[in-house]
Amino acid sequence: MKFMKLGSKPDTFQSDGNNVRYVASELATDITVIVGDVKFYLHKFPLLSKSSCLQKLVASSNEEKSDEVQISDIPGGPVAFEMCAKFCYAMTVTLNAYNVVAARCAAEYLGMHETIEKGNLIYKVDVFLNSSIFRSWKDSIIVLQTTKSMLPLSEELKVVSLCIDAVAIKACVDVSNVDWSYTYNRRKLPEENGNDPNYNGVRSRPVPKDWWVEDLCELEIDLYKRVIMNIKTKGILSHEVIGEALKAYSYRRLPGFSKGVIHSGDVVKYRSTVDTIVWLLPAEKGSVSCSFLLKLLKAAIIVDSGETAREQLVRSIGQQLEEASVNDLLIRAPEGEDALYDVDTVQKIVKEFLMQDQNAEIESDENEVQEIQRPGILTDASKLMVAKLIDAYLAEIAKDPNLPLSKFVNLAEMVSCISRPAHDGLYRAIDMYLKEHPGISKSERKRICKLMDCKKLSVDACMHAVQNERLPLRVVVQVLFFEQVRVAASSGSSTPDLPKGLKDLNSGSHGSSRSAATNPEEDWDAVATAEELKALKGELAALRLSNGVGGSERNGVDGRNSVDKAAISKMKGLLKSKRIFTKIWSSKGAQGENSGSDSSESLGSANPEEAKSTPSRNRRHSVS
Repeated sequence: MKFMKLGSKPDTFQSDGNNVRYVASELATDITVIVGDVKFYLHKFPLLSKSSCLQKLVASSNEEKSDEVQISDIPGGPVAFEMCAKFCYAMTVTLNAYNVVAARCAAEYLGMHETIEKGNLIYKVDVFLNSSIFRSWKDSIIVLQTTKSMLPLSEELKVVSLCIDAVAIKACVDVSNVDWSYTYNRRKLPEENGNDPNYNGVRSRPVPKDWWVEDLCELEIDLYKRVIMNIKTKGILSHEVIGEALKAYSYRRLPGFSKGVIHSGDVVKYRSTVDTIVWLLPAEKGSVSCSFLLKLLKAAIIVDSGETAREQLVRSIGQQLEEASVNDLLIRAPEGEDALYDVDTVQKIVKEFLMQDQNAEIESDENEVQEIQRPGILTDASKLMVAKLIDAYLAEIAKDPNLPLSKFVNLAEMVSCISRPAHDGLYRAIDMYLKEHPGISKSERKRICKLMDCKKLSVDACMHAVQNERLPLRVVVQVLFFEQVRVAASSGSSTPDLPKGLKDLNSGSHGSSRSAATNPEEDWDAVATAEELKALKGELAALRLSNGVGGSERNGVDGRNSVDKAAISKMKGLLKSKRIFTKIWSSKGAQGENSGSDSSESLGSANPEEAKSTPSRNRRHSVS
């Protein structure tokens, strides 16, 4: 039994420091309530007048002639029970956003309803929730977080759903009516930095449309999902704002996400987060950036999300692929694979992009499939951007020594249907692959070089290709021929009379396999030898020197035009020289057995002696 001194006012609970709590009163306590590991020495009358649960428990204890009541599963534990007990003793109970859910659930457990006594605790708590908590933006979020530890009772009492609705309603309020505090750290506004010239000491910045997204990042993924779904259902906020909210949550909740990785941690939790964010993505194109979608795809692969989530991301990325960068597309290959990058996933993305321009099929009422022509929704500009993107991507993955040729070729062929004015990017990718994979066969060199249209190489690329000893002789000669055709067309003259073998080689389209009658087919597909390229070296070295002089003596556009004219003139003269091509033909006849050599002399130096003294492989560079 516990007593207090006469004259003391019972306004709080006392403690003896040994998990014992009691009410200071003139009357001896007549009941002991054990909650967890804490004993409460109390009085029956104030408790039984407000709690139907305690009425039943005390009745049972009386039958057993005991003054102890055991309560082990009350929501909120001893702290929540003490709040309810204080209310029974008419003591002051301080409610706030952090303890109100515990008080509500404990009161429900103890049966403190209006039927027991008017103005009971449940009624008081509900009034506080509706008049204070649900009207406050940040308090509503705090309360929603605390409901997690009170499940499932907090759900049954609709506290969770009421909090969610209160948060969603405030998020959808017109920004002109937002007059409460919120967290917004993603962008510094001019007046916050003190750089606003119109700042006069009065802060009157406009409220951004996405003012609410950072505060919601405090929620766990299951509650966050329900809030976003509620917001989307109301149909007030734009899909771009919803997308911004999902982006902010991803960066906050997925460590390493900004770098396209996921740091070690709770994989199951991260997988649930990724899958939920993917599921919440608005269907409208452009709701989030392509870069964000690709980061999300990388995260989905790392945490091993399901196929459904990955396929949805691939479709969304394909619809706005023109926005991506090469770095965005560099997806690491799964563990166990020799290659560095996941090219198969990029192929699926490109396929989705190209499918936007294909025919659509609809099913008629008679279940007959009819084909209709759907207007192409891809602009030429977006197609060209994707083609250039894939060319640059190929040049990057070509550096991987374990990249199979088939994956390189298959991806390049997917965008071959997209017409682009220049093939310099594709040439750079091909050259990079040949440089990093010197051991590929003649047929493989021929296959990869057929991807490129020699007619679409710029003058600079042509100059590089003619000196590139990694290319088959066929390609080198084709480059020379098509450059001559271009020069002749620009000057209005006819193409000069070239050797029959060269004419036969180029009588078809680019990549033709027809060769001169005097040369075996395999010789044309072999890498050019030093002797075959040496005949061109003097002229090309002189051309480079001429360009250098011209560039240093002239300024502005006129200077550049003069250099271009000099290059074209030299190239034209070079291509008209039958003597040089005769050397190539005679060299092929005498050196046929060396045609497959990969150690041909570099044409990067203008000095013949320097070329002899320096290994050619150390001086060659790809077009960049």
